[in-house]
Amino acid sequence: MLWFKRDMPEAPMNVQAKSATALWYVGRGRAELRPAALAERGPGEALVRTLWSAVSRGTERLVFEGRVSAAESERMRAPLQEGDFPFPVKYGYCAVGVVEEGPEALLGQTVFALHPHQYPFVVAADALAIVPEGVPARRAVLAANMETALNGLWDAGAGPGDRIVVVGAGVLGLLLGYLAARLPGSEVTLVDRELSRLEIARHLGCGFQKPLDAPGAADIVFHASASAEGLACALACAGTEATVVEMSWYGDQHVSAPLGLAFHSRRLKLISSQVGEVAPSRRPRWTRRRRLDKALALLGDERLDALITDEVAFNDLPGELPRILAPGAPGLATVVRYA
Repeated sequence: MLWFKRDMPEAPMNVQAKSATALWYVGRGRAELRPAALAERGPGEALVRTLWSAVSRGTERLVFEGRVSAAESERMRAPLQEGDFPFPVKYGYCAVGVVEEGPEALLGQTVFALHPHQYPFVVAADALAIVPEGVPARRAVLAANMETALNGLWDAGAGPGDRIVVVGAGVLGLLLGYLAARLPGSEVTLVDRELSRLEIARHLGCGFQKPLDAPGAADIVFHASASAEGLACALACAGTEATVVEMSWYGDQHVSAPLGLAFHSRRLKLISSQVGEVAPSRRPRWTRRRRLDKALALLGDERLDALITDEVAFNDLPGELPRILAPGAPGLATVVRYA
């Protein structure tokens, strides 16, 4: 069947293999590949041959630098993580592969899993989400970011015609802008110091400005730059009684916010958004699985390939991570290729 061939490496995995290889963060600024014994596949489990995974620059940078605070260590755990913070820990949550063994309905399907960087892996079948036919496996690794962006849009309550500003044009900010620009009549502007994001923003249907030229009087502002300067810019962009949605995750870093000046007189609302729970406005009807399935479906637009700017081989990943996760590193999403 044609769908079985898409995005598959030339050489299939030996499905009888009983061992795997996984990435572990082993110390501040250090990672290594370690062998991992594959558990015997039980009923209701699937063996997945990994095709791609993605490095989450924001979250995995905090893990790589050992900056996950003890107070947040449980909430920061990835669904299929092994080990404990700070080190050693097997971490990650953006993996796409093909089901080689498991329930008949999943055999040969391309699937997304919230699994660390590993080749191959065994996981409960109900932890796998089928990648829609129109979404290439390489692009499907953006599902976790898209799910976060979708949840943020719900938390904001953004609607048609809104003037929306997104401060921070990284992967999450660009996906927020992409979704917001699809609201009828919306006016969406991405704000970033990195001018190379201008063409990508326009490519996704958004305007673009440098921080000094950021527009004001916005109805909704998303902050996704993970910096105090970006948060100050986001507050300055908000119109009277507007909502500012904080999407950044700072780990153990303390961040100052300019809540003096006109913050109170403009009656601004500053809220947080976090993907661990479905937004309250959708929670009575939406499960996490329904939200993830929708996020995958929203990745059907080939324009989103522009968000993937770096690709590394899995065997090279430990040596490449210092470059990929360096503060201020250029580029957007980095995907990991397995073969």
